[in-house]
Amino acid sequence: MPIQTRTVANFVDGSYVETGNTFDVHYPVTGQVAAHVHEADAALVDRAVAAARAALDGLWGRLTADERIDLVIGVADGIAQRFDEFVEAEVTDTGQAYNMAKRVNIPRGAANFRAFAHTLRENATEAFRMETPDGQGALNFGVRHPRGVIGVISPWNAPMLLMTWKVGPALAFGNTVVVKPSEVTPSTAALLGQVMNDVGVPAGVYNVVHGGGKVGEMLTTHRGVDGITFTGETVTGSRILQAVAPTLKATSMEMGGKNPGIVFEDADLDLATTILGRSIFLNTGQVCLGTERVYVHESVFEEMKDRLVAYAEGLKPGYPDEEGVTLGPVVSDEHRDKIVGYYQVARDEGAEVLVGGGVPHFGDERDNGSWVEPTLWAGLAHDARTCREEIFGPCAALIPFSEEDEVIRMANDTDYGLSATFFTTDVSRALRVAPRLQAGIIWVNDWFLRDLRTAFGGMKHSGIGREGGVHGLEFYTETSNVCIKI
Repeated sequence: MPIQTRTVANFVDGSYVETGNTFDVHYPVTGQVAAHVHEADAALVDRAVAAARAALDGLWGRLTADERIDLVIGVADGIAQRFDEFVEAEVTDTGQAYNMAKRVNIPRGAANFRAFAHTLRENATEAFRMETPDGQGALNFGVRHPRGVIGVISPWNAPMLLMTWKVGPALAFGNTVVVKPSEVTPSTAALLGQVMNDVGVPAGVYNVVHGGGKVGEMLTTHRGVDGITFTGETVTGSRILQAVAPTLKATSMEMGGKNPGIVFEDADLDLATTILGRSIFLNTGQVCLGTERVYVHESVFEEMKDRLVAYAEGLKPGYPDEEGVTLGPVVSDEHRDKIVGYYQVARDEGAEVLVGGGVPHFGDERDNGSWVEPTLWAGLAHDARTCREEIFGPCAALIPFSEEDEVIRMANDTDYGLSATFFTTDVSRALRVAPRLQAGIIWVNDWFLRDLRTAFGGMKHSGIGREGGVHGLEFYTETSNVCIKI
């Protein structure tokens, strides 16, 4: 697939801004330079925040709910009109297959605007009549206000989907945003600026600044920003929480995971194999909700092991536009090296490498890309580093168990609590086990199925707060109580 090197600019106050100070983004499939990206400096971040504040205090803040809803839905329609451009930008930045960008990341990115467009209008606040000493009473009712200028720090694994998951509700609820996409995958966030202009979103409502951790720090510490919403690894999230403390910003944090999958002895093994195969290897394991620990009842352990190995061996690595490709590269050489480092840790800890465990060799330009082999291990202790630290790659450890209480204890024995999935045909077990798992989202006989109206977020080191549906109102709006004496 030939790559044409692009220029990616910042988007501030309705216009694209080049700074002259650029960094390169590489195409993960072959390592070629895919884009020269203009890095923001402190002055440009100040401009972006000021533009967002001016829009909030100006035209955007004066729109009626219906006018704002129309514009937010218009953004979704605008993404559809530029669908191929978004797909191309996503694939070039991430190296993922075209079929995934076309079926999942770009359509769901557009859906995030539609899903939240009406949420504020359709969810009433509370109202209470109270008694007073004079017998006349008083009426209390809640009023929601936009929180203000929201700093959005979004990750590289599904850049369009996860960025719009935050921008969609932020705009629908009346806020303005300054987005700092991952420096590894900046293109779709920048392209969305064109859509905003196309549909008539006022200048300053949506802004994008590019760069690494320094630019993120400028945004998180900026006194003109009212809230920070972040998706990414736990270490970065912890640093953001420290950075926002002096300014007491509201935060919504979705961070790392070491998500368990459980296969009980009565599970449908065909179903479990298909679903776990997806949850381990989809997007080359770069999914925050993905499974990295698989606990299998000892009575079906060998059969399940063989089935998952066969699934991994059946994955087809290839170019994004290649027919039937099911495995792409990881996002960067840096991330590849991290994963390969854990492959060595697993061997040092005594793992039996069932499949993979290294870097593939193609004998062509892909050998310059960021590829790793899909990998499964057996023989690791539950408390091994490989089983406790998030790897974020196409790999998982298979661990046998014998009792229900035992596997629940092991599944919960982690610093993380983002997601969990388990497989059983026993309805009583499903209802018994699910409430005992310490995770923000729990699937029974499925994975990655999402209703955008439901709460999404993690427990423990996996996050703070919930987004989705009415739950997002708690972060993206502030509530005032109005008390009227009768």
